[in-house]
Amino acid sequence: MQRLPYLIEVVASTVHSCVEAELGGAARIELCSALGAAGITPSSGLLEVIKRHISIPVFVMIRPREGDFTYSASELEVMKREIDLLGESGADGFVFGILSEQGSVDTVATSQLVKHCGEKPVTFHRAIDCANNLLESVSEIAGCGCERILTSGGKKSGPEGKDMILAMHAIAEGKILIMPGGGIRPDTFGNIYHPNITEYHLSGRSPKRSPHPSTLFDMDWAETSREAIAEVVYQKPA
Repeated sequence: MQRLPYLIEVVASTVHSCVEAELGGAARIELCSALGAAGITPSSGLLEVIKRHISIPVFVMIRPREGDFTYSASELEVMKREIDLLGESGADGFVFGILSEQGSVDTVATSQLVKHCGEKPVTFHRAIDCANNLLESVSEIAGCGCERILTSGGKKSGPEGKDMILAMHAIAEGKILIMPGGGIRPDTFGNIYHPNITEYHLSGRSPKRSPHPSTLFDMDWAETSREAIAEVVYQKPA
């Protein structure tokens, strides 16, 4: 099969999902924990084991807690320490996003963290979708030294926010890469695909039912499937 001319990044939280993503043709992993909470920082142990099982780059989310994207001084200190530890464990890049109390990009904190990452590339994640002005945020984030922005165009899903995503891509003028994400699946990929957009972000997950149900906890979960990823990587959208 011929790979199509765009890159697929898969967000994953387990070794199994990362292996399936690579087998399906993904070119990069965004690793995080607690996907149901929009992701938080994963453990160094998880990253180290994943790096032994796959060969594609792994970018690691740095997010110290659930909730909003405005962080205290101590939380920023934690984020810097996690960058150190996960960098030592093999992270190929980092993913984070920081907003001010006024709802704009916190350019000071973002620049500090980007600098702390050294030569490793940084993606500014979907915190931008909560910013009060997405188009202004593009140039601000580029000025902080980030390499790309993950966005749904301020909507619940990338396909819904396609017009804004294309506007962000236009205003970026090649200074920073715009990567659509959020609600992208094989059956919706045709609604977000555009020949000028070269990277896309999705999970390709399907539900898994535990053979040990419980009335106390939700024992079910979801894992990436190679078939879902391959459907996007190798089948040109209509």
